Amino acid sequence: MLPPSEALNSILVSRETSPVSTGARLAELIRRPELDYAALAPVDAGRPRLPAAVFEDVEISLKYEGYIRRQKAQIDETRRLENRLLPPGVDYARITGLRKEAQEKLQRIRPENIGQASRISGVSPADISVLLVWLAKKGEGKR
Repeated sequence: MLPPSEALNSILVSRETSPVSTGARLAELIRRPELDYAALAPVDAGRPRLPAAVFEDVEISLKYEGYIRRQKAQIDETRRLENRLLPPGVDYARITGLRKEAQEKLQRIRPENIGQASRISGVSPADISVLLVWLAKKGEGKR
């Protein structure tokens, strides 16, 4: 934890980011786009001696943590959808709520699972929701 100080706030203001009035964690400061680990060296007396590549890896991990977390969640969701099987021989024209374009494309392409269906051009997220509800009502679609 870095205490608020004139030196710290001087660095923050010179980098066009907001000064702090209370203590701030080094990680919180590094997450700011205007800052990097090297810029905070003058106020980080306990800094270990490590190769620059280590600092760079940590800095990248901190700055992109939210993006990485969202990407992992998206991967998990994709895997979940790949496990939701569509029964063979489905008459998509009979599924209430699917748009006409989605019905036609699904009928023509015949995806094996919801994941594949979600990647078909012309099948919207709303259409995928309709398919998921339809599968749930039928009690089908799980591997």
